[in-house]
Amino acid sequence: MSAPPLIHPAARLPAARWAARTQFFCSGFIFATWGVHIPTVKAHYGIDEAALGLAMLAAGAGALLGLARAGRWIGRHGANRIAGAAGCCYALLLALLLAMPGYAALLALLAVFGLLTSVFDVAINTEAAAIELAEGVPRMSGMHGMFSLGGMAGASSGAALLAAGCPPVTHLAVVAGAMALAIGVAATRMLPTSHTSTASADEGGGLRDAGGPLLVLGLLAALGLVAEGAMYDWSVLYLQQELGSPQQQAALAYASFSAAMAAARFGGDALRARVPSTRLLAGSALLAAASMTVGLLTHSPWVALAAFAGVGLGFANVVPLLFAAAARVPGVEPARGIAAVSAAAYLGFMAGPPVIGLIAGASSLTHALSVVVLFALALAMSAPLAARGTAR
Repeated sequence: MSAPPLIHPAARLPAARWAARTQFFCSGFIFATWGVHIPTVKAHYGIDEAALGLAMLAAGAGALLGLARAGRWIGRHGANRIAGAAGCCYALLLALLLAMPGYAALLALLAVFGLLTSVFDVAINTEAAAIELAEGVPRMSGMHGMFSLGGMAGASSGAALLAAGCPPVTHLAVVAGAMALAIGVAATRMLPTSHTSTASADEGGGLRDAGGPLLVLGLLAALGLVAEGAMYDWSVLYLQQELGSPQQQAALAYASFSAAMAAARFGGDALRARVPSTRLLAGSALLAAASMTVGLLTHSPWVALAAFAGVGLGFANVVPLLFAAAARVPGVEPARGIAAVSAAAYLGFMAGPPVIGLIAGASSLTHALSVVVLFALALAMSAPLAARGTAR
């Protein structure tokens, strides 16, 4: 039998809330830095789109391993300790992206990178759920807004430094050190560890919990994150390769997408209070599909940047909506529900980029990114399923 959860004094919640926001911001910043340097990695190791897609698949395989263990590790050690350890190591690996002796070593590095990414993500989402429950106020959209804000800051600063002639190795090292420091400090302000028994910790909290309503919510989140992951990893290369943009302009593709997503997420909690979740989810997905269609049909980089912003607006509140639904599934502890949906969603997030790479290798990147449109339409049509598991 597990011990009762710790009661967190109200005085600790403001600091914990800002600590969680910092963790989400750092996660977005790190991921954006990786996204900006995908063309750099491609050129540095002399690989094509198919090999780059395989490298991303290695990251996905690492993420799967992390998801299989994340719930157990968080149950034993607490979200604060796991977020601090995994987040700091995740950040520091950035400095090694261009230091590997060859392609095989790069695959191994990205596998570890993926593992730490998924564990860190589950830990900070579990923390966000605990804060939302303790305060009784919607917080999830705002937390994910900080991830998008971090993505915008990481992409914008990366583009500026590239334009100024900063060596990529220096940029990666500086970002790695700064993010590791911020994550480590923020981890000390997270909510105290809740103690669980070994049996409870071994129950998982990951994919094995994603049954019934949680499985449906996880699959819907995976649909959204396949498309979102594709935008993070391939939008920069799309502008550079398909539309002929210089890398400093191409880096703005990620910034445009992330900035729009951040703005929509910061208003997402208020929007959720006014628009039924099913209607909001379907409308958001349709906006993403329409915007991506425009982005793929245009020959203008600036129109494509505006279209990518529309995609960001569309996908902004998909994951927060589904995580909030996971917290209301009858018979499931909210934090465990969110962790399970997060784990299932991560499959889509990590599977999307390599799928895009394989299709691009067989045809073109433009054709491959049509997957974003298809998955957004599938999400819109499936939106009513999100309400069924929480309506009972």
